Amino acid sequence: MIEKIILDYLNTKLSQTQIKAYMELPEGEDPVTCVVIEKTGSSENNYLRSATLAIQSYGTSLYEAASLNEMVKTFMEEAVSLSDVSKCKLNTDYVFNDVTRKRYRYQAVFEINHY
Repeated sequence: MIEKIILDYLNTKLSQTQIKAYMELPEGEDPVTCVVIEKTGSSENNYLRSATLAIQSYGTSLYEAASLNEMVKTFMEEAVSLSDVSKCKLNTDYVFNDVTRKRYRYQAVFEINHY
């Protein structure tokens, strides 16, 4: 499952910071700064899989969310070094504030080809 591969990869990359990546925001605790991975679609053609992942960067300020988004984009550029990933391309990124929780958030959308 590509989401788990990217989750583990980002947590390894983020291990030098106090920031963690999740598949969903944890219940009971509301981490101030974190990354959330969401699969928004996938396809397969001639046994080649692709997935669209939205990676959301939460921060205490818009600047912090934007900075974390830039860090995530840099890490994702290097995701092709993973044995299961053959291509990782940024589709778009933008401000995507969480109005329900009233939190600053950026979202970067990636197209990933994987095995």
